Amino acid sequence: MSVFDIISHQLVNGLVLGSFYALVALGYTMIFGVIKLLNFAHGDLYMVGGFLGFLSLSAVASVVGSDWPGIFIAMFLSMIAVGCIGVVIERVAYHPMLAAPRLSILITALAVSLVLQNTVLSLTGGQYTAFKTDLGFGGINLGSLFISYNQMVLVATSGVLMIALHLFVTRTQFGRAMRAVSIDMDMSQLLGINVPVIIAVTFFIGSALAAAAGTMAGAYYGSIWYFMGFLIGLKAFTAAVIGGIGSIPGAMLGGLILGLLEAFGTQIPFIGSEWKDVFSFAVLILVLVLKPTGLLGKSEQERM
Repeated sequence: MSVFDIISHQLVNGLVLGSFYALVALGYTMIFGVIKLLNFAHGDLYMVGGFLGFLSLSAVASVVGSDWPGIFIAMFLSMIAVGCIGVVIERVAYHPMLAAPRLSILITALAVSLVLQNTVLSLTGGQYTAFKTDLGFGGINLGSLFISYNQMVLVATSGVLMIALHLFVTRTQFGRAMRAVSIDMDMSQLLGINVPVIIAVTFFIGSALAAAAGTMAGAYYGSIWYFMGFLIGLKAFTAAVIGGIGSIPGAMLGGLILGLLEAFGTQIPFIGSEWKDVFSFAVLILVLVLKPTGLLGKSEQERM
C-alpha cells in the first residue's frame, strides 16, 4: 500500500472518529460555557443514548426496517429521551449546587456518572449488546480508496447536526440568550432572561447530541456496552480542551483534529493502535503547554 493510500484511508477513518468526538465535545463545551461545569457524566449520556437508540430501533424495525431510515427514527427518539434525562439530571443534581463551591458540583457530576454506569450495568449484566442493523457494505471506489456509504452518512449527519447547532446559537433568540448567560449570568437575569430555562435548554441540546453520537456509534460498530461512554467521554473532553473549552467552533475543530490525530498516529512507527490513547493525551499536554486556552479559546479575566 502506497503512502497516498495510507493517508487517504486514515483521513476517512479520522473524519468518522472525529465526528463522534465532536458531537460529544459540543455537550461538554456548551455546559461549561453556560454554568462553568465539567460535566463528567456526559460520556455516560452518550452510552445511555446508544442503549435507548438500540431499544428504539428494536421497536420501530418491524415498521420501517433496520437500515438508515429506521436508525434515524431511533436516533431522533433517543435524542428526545436523553435530552429529557439531561434536563432531569440538571434539575435534580446540578441546579441546587450552582451556588456551591465548584468542587462540590464537580463531585456531583462524578456521582451522576457512576449512577448512570451502574444502572446500565445492572440492567445488562455487564455484557456487550449486539446492535443489529440491516446496513449493507456498499460504497464507492476512488482509485484504491474505498469509502462506504455508512461512513458518508455518519459524517454527513454529524455535519448537519453541528451546522444546525451553530445556526441555533448564532441566529435564534435562545442562542443569543445562551451566549449572554455564558458571559454574565447575573446580568442576564437582571435583563429579564430566564436563566434556569436557558440552562435546561443547554442541557437538553448537549445531551441530545451525545445521544445522537451514541446511536450512530452503536449502529456503525455493531455493539454497545455499559462502559463505552468512559473513554469517549475523556476523549471528547480532550477534544473540547484542544479546541478551547467553552467555544462551540472549538469543540467541532478539536473533535475532528483529535480523530485525525488518532487515525494518523496509528501509522507512526513505535506507536500503533495500542498506543493511540497515549498519543492523544500527549497531544493534549502539548496544546495546553503551548496555548493553555485551546486553539480557539479566549482567556477570561476575573471581575472584581
